[in-house]
Amino acid sequence: MLRIAVPNKGSLSGPAAAMLHEAGYRQRKESKELVLFDSANDVEFFYLRPRDIAIYVSSGRLDIGITGRDLLLDSAAGAEEILQLGFARSTFHYAARPGTAQGVADLAGMTVATSYEGVVEKHLADHGVAATVVHLDGAVETAIQLGVAQVIADVVETGTSLRNAGLETFGEPIMASEAVVVRPTGASTDDPEVQKFLRRLQGVLVARRYVMMDYDIRAEHVDQAVALTPGLESPTVSPLHHEGWVAVRAMVPTSDAQRIMDELYELGARAILTTGIHAARL
Repeated sequence: MLRIAVPNKGSLSGPAAAMLHEAGYRQRKESKELVLFDSANDVEFFYLRPRDIAIYVSSGRLDIGITGRDLLLDSAAGAEEILQLGFARSTFHYAARPGTAQGVADLAGMTVATSYEGVVEKHLADHGVAATVVHLDGAVETAIQLGVAQVIADVVETGTSLRNAGLETFGEPIMASEAVVVRPTGASTDDPEVQKFLRRLQGVLVARRYVMMDYDIRAEHVDQAVALTPGLESPTVSPLHHEGWVAVRAMVPTSDAQRIMDELYELGARAILTTGIHAARL
């Protein structure tokens, strides 16, 4: 039986549950449920604080977990990232009042307030900068106003809260984060249950990135049309009852679908349709 850690709250929780549901796994109906057994898939889910998931996984008591890359690195736990999930994306930055610093080298001798001291201490050490790191839980924007620190380091999504506090980011990003699947460091990659779980999630990622496109086109324009819709391996081309016409089916990136439809229409294609993909195996 596969034992999996899932975020129980926060920005990771909802998207993680949605992805697992799309992958065919049962998910809890009540937020108070801490453990759920999916007998149909022989999987047990444990709903834990996102910040603790890498620690539980590194202990070996859980096989894999879903958490943020920032939380994984901050925990310094013996766990490693094995799959990027594409949601909960954010960037980690230093921020301060305008004119305080221009880059990480300027932080020598300063105090940095953050909720991710593991990430910040490593980043400072990697750049040979000696600074004091103060741990704060929750919002850290007020640390500068209250004199706790000259600089903060935090996750930045829109930057609105920083601007409201009179702060601005500076220097290169400390790191880019997103939701990831983690496992104990050095764990075997051959476990068939783990591989099946990863294939299901990869199938969801593919289904979200692509749509199936069908269209009819005259046979003499097939090569030009296929250049627009090459598919993953190659498109399916079938003759139609109407002589001189063929039907084409191919997967195309969702982000390019409208543009491709326009170009196919200009080429003479008709009955151009797109269909959502709910699951995939490549």
